[in-house]
Amino acid sequence: MGTPAPDPWVPFLSGIRLFLIGGGVIAAMLFLAGWTAWGWGRAMPSFAEVRASWRPSDQLLLDRTGTVLHETRVSFRGRRLSWTPLREVSPLALEILVAAEDRRFRHHGGVDWRALMAAFRGRLTGSGRRGGSTITMQLAGLLDHNLAGRAGGRSLGEKWRQMRAAWGLEQTWSKDEILEAYLNRVTFRGEMEGIGTAARGLFDKGADALTRSDGVILASLLRSPNARDAEIVARACRLAARVAPSRPCDAVREDVDRMSRRGRWISPLRSEAPHLARALLKNGDGEGDVVTTLDGDLQRFVRGVLDAELARLAGENVRQAAALVLANKRGTVLAYVGNAPRGEADSQVDGVQALRQAGSTLKPFLYGLAIEQRRLTAASLLEDAPLDIVTGRGLYVPRNYDDRFMGWVSVRTALASSLNVPAVKALLLTGLDAVVTRLRRLGFSGILERAEFYGPAIALGSVEVRLWQLVNAYRTLANGGMFSQPRVRVDQGDGEETRVFSRESAFIIADILADPSARVATFGLDNSLKLPFWSAVKTGTSKGMRDNWCVGFSREWTVGVWVGNFDGEPMHDVSGVSGAAPAWRAVMSYLGGSGGDPEAPPGVERTRTRFAREEEGTRQEWYVSGTAMTTVERVRQRQGGVRISYPGTGVIMALDPDIPSARERVLFRMDPFQAGYRWRLDGVILDHGMGWAPVRGRHFLELLDDQGAVMDHARFEVR
Repeated sequence: MGTPAPDPWVPFLSGIRLFLIGGGVIAAMLFLAGWTAWGWGRAMPSFAEVRASWRPSDQLLLDRTGTVLHETRVSFRGRRLSWTPLREVSPLALEILVAAEDRRFRHHGGVDWRALMAAFRGRLTGSGRRGGSTITMQLAGLLDHNLAGRAGGRSLGEKWRQMRAAWGLEQTWSKDEILEAYLNRVTFRGEMEGIGTAARGLFDKGADALTRSDGVILASLLRSPNARDAEIVARACRLAARVAPSRPCDAVREDVDRMSRRGRWISPLRSEAPHLARALLKNGDGEGDVVTTLDGDLQRFVRGVLDAELARLAGENVRQAAALVLANKRGTVLAYVGNAPRGEADSQVDGVQALRQAGSTLKPFLYGLAIEQRRLTAASLLEDAPLDIVTGRGLYVPRNYDDRFMGWVSVRTALASSLNVPAVKALLLTGLDAVVTRLRRLGFSGILERAEFYGPAIALGSVEVRLWQLVNAYRTLANGGMFSQPRVRVDQGDGEETRVFSRESAFIIADILADPSARVATFGLDNSLKLPFWSAVKTGTSKGMRDNWCVGFSREWTVGVWVGNFDGEPMHDVSGVSGAAPAWRAVMSYLGGSGGDPEAPPGVERTRTRFAREEEGTRQEWYVSGTAMTTVERVRQRQGGVRISYPGTGVIMALDPDIPSARERVLFRMDPFQAGYRWRLDGVILDHGMGWAPVRGRHFLELLDDQGAVMDHARFEVR
């Protein structure tokens, strides 16, 4: 490798040359020492051992191609970046450094006898500015601190041991190896060790981009790394006059001033994945860099998209955003943005891992379970109408986002248009326990309580989830119901796959989420969810507009975006389609899509279906085999089926002290409404036109038909 070490005759010939020049007795002594010592140079470690023992002070987070995304300092004994191979050092700067430190480096055997004699004469006359140490001798001191120089200089014995070590290096290392190790181990300025570190810290460039002028300054720093600027300028001017005469002293002074203004620290590389780096490098000890599955170009693009989205939403009180991109097939993380650049200065919270309310993003899993249980089909009708549910904590009254109701709608429309009441009714069909169990199997590890703790509100995303979990759950649908954990390091193996949803239900849910006509009722035809290739997508907004989601997948990728405020402060009228969806669409468009619609798996069939009362238009609908319907018709409600919808038995009402008692009223409701029906409360017929003025105590309410027969009753309490 590189230039071979000189043969043993070099010190012999050098000694004769010095003797002839006139070195006299001292030259003869050095010549004899060199000739004798060449055969028993001090044993030194090999180049491979020195290279393998190198530990940077910074640990790097790399993308899958090896490009640096982030760096974290893990050692404070000196600043050392990655090892810089000799081939990556600028030849212009390298020429200056060698010429300044050891001009005969390529020709001596570790000890430059002429330089030693010149140093000796300089010591005697007081005119010497440097010692006679070669690059090889300096490297020996860097590798063995017992050989390093002291403030008062070395004794003859110490110099002799250093010479022996240099001869030992020259016998086993090539010249290029010696030079490469020296440039990586020498200190240039402050704590900056190595030419790569100095290039970054002093000139904000790579070692391959160093100029001749940079080389002059670096060579001037080697003699005294912490010298004052005036000393560096003086030394650099003298050196430039010798090795770079085209560079005038005034220009050198400007170069030193510019370097000095940069300070003595390393400006960090642009941090492209700070939150992921904290997770993967926080326990780092410098043992090695971490290579991730991230796509550096995509990572930068996603960060830019989120930054632009935050700028667009700044007037709507939106300060943070996060995004995650997974490859469907293996679950590799392609982009991980815990907070957009605009928000990174405000918070160190990782939005990909933060627990936030899920909103409507859990509905696909609820409906998928109902279809798998064969309790519903994509064409089944559910009524979107006011609904009151008595729970152990009181009355639960779900409402739609726009506070409007659409009447009877199919499951396809209810899910694609994100209607709330039908989702709660689907939950009542599947069973709360079954839904909670399914969500846990999808990886939502934060759902720890018993099902009763969450109640029917879980259908509308009252639980807290992580973007990491949510995106992977949608990836499970994209993979036909097969679940596995995502992987973010290239040295991670593929996660074990388990089936969470049947292929049939996963396919039908994906088809619904990809149906633009089914979401018209809520989102219209032209919206940010529409792409020129097949994709399935769902939005969600949590209670009080604190969280805004958009998660979806193509045949190849799954993308999730969250926007909001980490401190929980509400946004101003920002919905999923206006907040997170534009960023989701931009990322999906960047990724692109291939092929047409996914192929239907065995076990599903497509049937032409009409709705008897024309609730929706006739269409081709997908069914799990054996559940297909050619005609969908509501079961007529039997006479006498009217019930009290509010208040239900067990409801506890609380008087509001802020409302004047003369104006506080309770409106009783029946389902469905029937003209002529009356209310009887505690045995007294009510005039219900103005509502009932609540009175503290326990009450018994009856619903009477037009003949006075009791159709339903309820017991409730006012406190």
